[in-house]
Amino acid sequence: MLHHLLPIILVLILLIVLLTIWAKKLRIAYPILLVLAGLLISFIPGLPVIRIDPDVIFFLVLPPLLFEAAWTVSFKEMKKWWRIIGSFAFLVVFFTALLVALVSNQLIPGFSIALGFVLGGIVSPPDAVSTGAITKFVKIPRSTTAILEGESLLNDASSLIIFRFALVAVGTGQFIWQEAGLQFLWMLLGGVAVGIFVGYIFILIHRHLSTDTPSDIALTLIEPFFMYWIAEQIHCSGVLAVVSGGLFMSSRRLTYLSGSSRIASTNVWESFVFLLNGIVFLIIGLDLPEIVLGIRSKGISLNTAVLYGVVITGVLILARIISAYAAMLATIIFRPQVAHQNQFSRRRWYIPILLGWTGMRGVVSLAAALAIPLTLPSGEAFPYRNMILFITFIVILLTLLIQGLTLPYLIGKFKLAQGQEDEEAKDEEARKIMKAALKNHVYEFLKVRVASTAEGHFGAERILKHWEEQANLQDSNWLDDTSRGLLKEIFQVQREFLAELNKDSYYSEELIRQQMYQVDLEEERMTVV
Repeated sequence: MLHHLLPIILVLILLIVLLTIWAKKLRIAYPILLVLAGLLISFIPGLPVIRIDPDVIFFLVLPPLLFEAAWTVSFKEMKKWWRIIGSFAFLVVFFTALLVALVSNQLIPGFSIALGFVLGGIVSPPDAVSTGAITKFVKIPRSTTAILEGESLLNDASSLIIFRFALVAVGTGQFIWQEAGLQFLWMLLGGVAVGIFVGYIFILIHRHLSTDTPSDIALTLIEPFFMYWIAEQIHCSGVLAVVSGGLFMSSRRLTYLSGSSRIASTNVWESFVFLLNGIVFLIIGLDLPEIVLGIRSKGISLNTAVLYGVVITGVLILARIISAYAAMLATIIFRPQVAHQNQFSRRRWYIPILLGWTGMRGVVSLAAALAIPLTLPSGEAFPYRNMILFITFIVILLTLLIQGLTLPYLIGKFKLAQGQEDEEAKDEEARKIMKAALKNHVYEFLKVRVASTAEGHFGAERILKHWEEQANLQDSNWLDDTSRGLLKEIFQVQREFLAELNKDSYYSEELIRQQMYQVDLEEERMTVV
């Protein structure tokens, strides 16, 4: 079986790469082309049907995607906008799932409220990958980006908790609120505790074992799977375990990973997550013919199923825009001092439309839909499984195409990028101040260090002179053990200074990380000269 599937998988990977290159030339987000390609591939006759075990979808797909997202998100920005991120990640997800459940119950004959919550849990969370890929080509304020990134981390957990409870209700035919409430608290608190605990254990492993760059990368690749698996074994949220553990380890990456490991792991993870996303987007296309056959076998026409998908998509967009306006009005009413500081101009009233229009669905919804069991505990076929899969596919297709392609026009129409231009000017000023402060800090450290322990040493004196004159060094003959040791101390001093600087709200975490990356590159360069 494997030797039959291997050529198909290799062709899919090649197709992902080629479509991504084409998407960059067209200046559109690659998920849009991938989902269209998956749709077109499904019409090729003679392709074998790829069946994926629903039980392994969550374990193989979600942990690495969530872990990588937790490493790239700005925790400082998340704390700054925690109120709106929390409301969108939990309250808005519940509100959206409820609306989807009510509408689908009335719209689809025989579709129960419990099945509606299954569908709502699947399609309620916007996808960070899709949104991030699309917003690369448009300028939006950093606050909006921070809200979208922070929300995307937490809303996956809340929506999948809804999904889990809804599956239980469908399978058992009953739902006990008291038990559900206690289980929800355990899934929430237990998931966070497991993630932090496992993350702490892996940090100790990185610190106290003689790991090198390849072993560090190997450990980072298995960490999210351990977090997810352990949490699931004790029946708490594996998703929250990965998110909390990823954030915990990311905030301490300077204390247990070397510069070489940070540089190399970034490249490995970018490629790994990119291929994982692309494969999942294409798999749904290969599975589409079987889904359509399943719908028709129940006597439902394709046009009717498409109509259901269009209506649910409209409900999702409307629910998100309504929620965004409700959040803004709540800020004006309950926190008037914040509203006054932000000076709600006419352009500010268009921000909720932007938040609503960036709610593209993607990989998480696909993974959840594919993870619906084929049968109930009684052995009967899971009701409306193919319908839920088809509606999910329509939702992803429409949100990517309609919202993804029109978002640049919307931002230009309402002049929503003006805040980003102001932030770019502030970033440039902050970058200059930060570099000047960093150079002065290192120079002061060097004067004391060289004067106390390395005075008269050629390499140490040359390093000091370099920082005095800011000259470029062309040769490396002077780099002996003493000089290399001093340079390593300099790099560590820079990192500690930047970490301290990161506490200042004036400097964005993105700027700090860029400068940290430069320090890592300089240290890496020293090891190869």
